[in-house]
Amino acid sequence: MATRGSSSPAIELRVGEHDVRISNPDRVYFPETGATKLDLANYYLSVGDGIVRALYERPCMMHRFPEGLAGGKVHQKRVPHGAPPWLETVRVDFPSGRHADELCVTRLADVIWAVQMSCVEFHPWNSRRADTERPDEWRIDLDPGPDCPFDTVRRVAHGVHELLEEIGAVGWPKTSGGHGMHIYVRTVPSWGFTDVRRAALAFAREVERRMPEDVTTTWWRKDRDPRQLFVDYNQNARDHTIASAYSVRGVPRGTVSTPITWSEIDDVDPQECTIATVPDRFAELGDLHAGIDEAPFTLDPLIEWAERDERAGAPDMPAD
Repeated sequence: MATRGSSSPAIELRVGEHDVRISNPDRVYFPETGATKLDLANYYLSVGDGIVRALYERPCMMHRFPEGLAGGKVHQKRVPHGAPPWLETVRVDFPSGRHADELCVTRLADVIWAVQMSCVEFHPWNSRRADTERPDEWRIDLDPGPDCPFDTVRRVAHGVHELLEEIGAVGWPKTSGGHGMHIYVRTVPSWGFTDVRRAALAFAREVERRMPEDVTTTWWRKDRDPRQLFVDYNQNARDHTIASAYSVRGVPRGTVSTPITWSEIDDVDPQECTIATVPDRFAELGDLHAGIDEAPFTLDPLIEWAERDERAGAPDMPAD
């Protein structure tokens, strides 16, 4: 329950065992709809089980908008000084020798604290704090070019689904909150980031072989056909992140990266999946990614594909 103080515009939200203060609750964050900071907090409360599952124990970058979307965006890796003592973090190290103590969500209060810090988008790593160097999530990012229609995204998503079934992997699709689509596969954390990226590239090349008119794995944007879809395997590189399931996107409409079923691919309109509509959908369907941890896949077949491609003279992976 929220209580509004008589001398302050701030409110407090009781979230599990913790009270989380929300300052400036009436500040408009999404100019197209008028949705406020409090609306954003209430959205995340409404999809609590889903957003916590998507972020659980992963290092998480926060995309913050301190003045709402009308102001600038801050990419924040480090949890700032003054965070509540109950907030959990995880240390990650960088090649530069520096490190960051990043947000590590284990409860819904962590998410709402981040909203208080003006976080709109949550961008978790594809590894967890038990071993941050061994990913347990393979991410297939279907990234359409500027002249690529969404029907192509739908068609490629079906092709990806067929190929995943062939290799015995379970894919969990979601809208990106933008113009593309993401498909996640839970994996056995036996490989480091470089090999996971090699596996993702091998899979992307196989999709390209089967759908050459629609798909490209060409690295440089300037060299791609703008009508094609890029299967962005580089989202599996170390310290590369994309918006999680149930993350709101920092766009004026307040779209949401929304889990969907495979049967919805042909009908879903990503622009209609927003902070205004997803709560009712979640209340009706629950978390469509709830079973993701029950279906881990070993990347061995894709590592074999990568080795096959390399023996055949496929270009080296570009530097991430």
